[in-house]
Amino acid sequence: MTDHVLTQLADGVLSVSLNRADKKNAITQAMYEALAAATERAQTDPAVRVILFRGEGDAFSAGNDIGDFIALGSQGAGPDDMPVFRFLKALAHLEKPAVAAVRGRAVGIGLTLLLHCDLVVVAEDALLSAPFVNLALAPEAASSLLLPAIVGHPRAFEIFALGEPISGVKAEQWGLANRAVPAAEVDALAFELAGKVAARAPNSIRKTKALMRDAERMWALMLREGEAFGSQMRSPEAMEAFMAFSQKRAPVFATGD
Repeated sequence: MTDHVLTQLADGVLSVSLNRADKKNAITQAMYEALAAATERAQTDPAVRVILFRGEGDAFSAGNDIGDFIALGSQGAGPDDMPVFRFLKALAHLEKPAVAAVRGRAVGIGLTLLLHCDLVVVAEDALLSAPFVNLALAPEAASSLLLPAIVGHPRAFEIFALGEPISGVKAEQWGLANRAVPAAEVDALAFELAGKVAARAPNSIRKTKALMRDAERMWALMLREGEAFGSQMRSPEAMEAFMAFSQKRAPVFATGD
């Protein structure tokens, strides 16, 4: 498992820490492999009752590592060949509760991962964003279903279409988080809540979560989103968006059909 993802099991809580603080915990394909393995372990290991996602440093995650991401996209890999889809499938089918502790930036997958968590603690000054359209891409991780279900269509469309960050305080108000607290208190509260859940009857917890989710529907949607995402990755729009990003300028998009 890459050193950029650290795991520790204590008292039934498997903590999974993104450990690439110098890159704001931007996620590489190797890190997706490690995240998938940790999530699969949470599902199958009877010693794990709760999985908790967090980030080292001052950011939860800046999203996909851009260089790694572009290189993978240029290979034309399908879902079965992409570690990110192994992770997404594990999330979709995860029966045990997931908790997130979010400080700083949570961008792209850093936000959509939270939609699969059952308890989310955010820093009041955290900044959450899903700038897929800003990069001429499309939503992923079943977020096209889950985000509107949580915050409503107008707010979800605003998050997707404008790509502007919302604060941790607003995330709590909109239902994306259970608690918004000062940054210094995030980890402690997240572990406290995870510990409380871990102490509950595990089969009851799993059955409760299963009744609240439709794993197969989410996985099917993830694959549909992957097709839309992949086609956009190869589009002139995305080429212009990534070029503009690298050149630190606003993109100029041609009129669509």
